[in-house]
Amino acid sequence: MASCSDVAIHPKIASLVVFFFSIFAFATCGGYSGKVSYWVSCNGKPNVTVTVPFGYPFRLNQAVFSPPTAELCNKTEPGEVHLVGDFSSSAQFFVTVAVFAFLYSMAALAVYLGYFHLYRGAGGKLPLADFLATVAFSFLWLVSTSAWAKALTDVKISTGAPLPNCNGPHVACYHAGVSPMGSLNVSVVVTVTSGPRGGERSPTLMGGASFPSHPRPPVICCDGNVSPPTPPPPGHFFNGGVVLVPPPALPPPRLFLQLPQ
Repeated sequence: MASCSDVAIHPKIASLVVFFFSIFAFATCGGYSGKVSYWVSCNGKPNVTVTVPFGYPFRLNQAVFSPPTAELCNKTEPGEVHLVGDFSSSAQFFVTVAVFAFLYSMAALAVYLGYFHLYRGAGGKLPLADFLATVAFSFLWLVSTSAWAKALTDVKISTGAPLPNCNGPHVACYHAGVSPMGSLNVSVVVTVTSGPRGGERSPTLMGGASFPSHPRPPVICCDGNVSPPTPPPPGHFFNGGVVLVPPPALPPPRLFLQLPQ
């Protein structure tokens, strides 16, 4: 049977996993920057490459082309053209949850490694609060990951679509390419993988509890005597052990002689 110290290792490892995975989550999403390029041909002339940079928080509808599309084709094109979609709410929600998970796991690690004796001696209140906070973070982690995964799919669709409002009779537009989004895919995969790991910190309740130490059952010696077991603490009982009590010693038999009368 695992001892109390063995069980208490689990929340430390789970917090360490969440600590590193949350760094990957907000670093890969919050630090991303890319661009999408188009080829524009006016009246059969050589193509002009226009690019638009984009990145976190992915407000694609505010991205500006370079050179501006309004200056193409002798300024015969309509006003400035932007990409389609504003995915800032999902991206910011995702990064915010990842940052708070990082901060909470760092604080939990500090408590587990430096003040675990106080954690265990809090009478169960601190482990219970830790458990409830872990459940809340696990729920927010999965919700934000789902929202960001949907937003990432829409970002790929928007950046892979033809140039908006490029349908003039003498203008031809072609999609030239978009920056790889492998790091954004990693942010989704990492958070989906680490989301269940955050729930594994629930053993902090067990790690902070005080388990009774069950004494060994009595050992029967070869001569038939029973070694007395270690007395259990007050209020505790044996875990499957049976206390064998030797029968009381019988007095030696007495012989009575009946004298003749």
